[in-house]
Amino acid sequence: MSGHRFNPKKAELLIDPKREKLLSPAKMADLLRITQDDTIADLGAGNGFFSIPFAKMTKKKLIAVDIEPQMLEKLKGRAADEGVSNIEYVESSLEDMEFQQESVDKVITSLVLHEVKDLDQVLIQIFNMMKPKGRALIIEWEKVESESGPPLHERISSEELANTVKKLQVEASVHKINELQYGIVFARKKDLPQNLK
Repeated sequence: MSGHRFNPKKAELLIDPKREKLLSPAKMADLLRITQDDTIADLGAGNGFFSIPFAKMTKKKLIAVDIEPQMLEKLKGRAADEGVSNIEYVESSLEDMEFQQESVDKVITSLVLHEVKDLDQVLIQIFNMMKPKGRALIIEWEKVESESGPPLHERISSEELANTVKKLQVEASVHKINELQYGIVFARKKDLPQNLK
């Protein structure tokens, strides 16, 4: 993996209203089954396309993780403008993030896993941070040519990512979100397989 990182100078593209039609936060929340009692992690939160609407759906906290301090600053500003005060901000890569085990009910990571150096390591970290019966949603670019998104060689096909996720021995389902993007939802049912610990 380890593709190019999104340029923070283009941050406004991430909250363009057109993007909301393609990647509806309300629909993604439905896939995750977010409730007001959930602690939520948004991994690769950017300037808060999902963080802000999801934080409004819970009485607990949302943990926004991003490697780019500029993105987190933009997210803080947007959250303040919208009166959202239950977001915790964490500056970290996904490989180096530190979460207490079984501390999060719902996890979303949107269009960032193709950028990580060690996909298996990040998936194991997601699994470990999830509470029993926790749910995760991974949104990625389908491996097809398109004008938008990362180069084809950096993309992960839905089939390839689903097979990688299933190594965690979880129930995983693939959802076509739009012509170029898909989501994989998985729920934690039991402990991590011994060979992945």
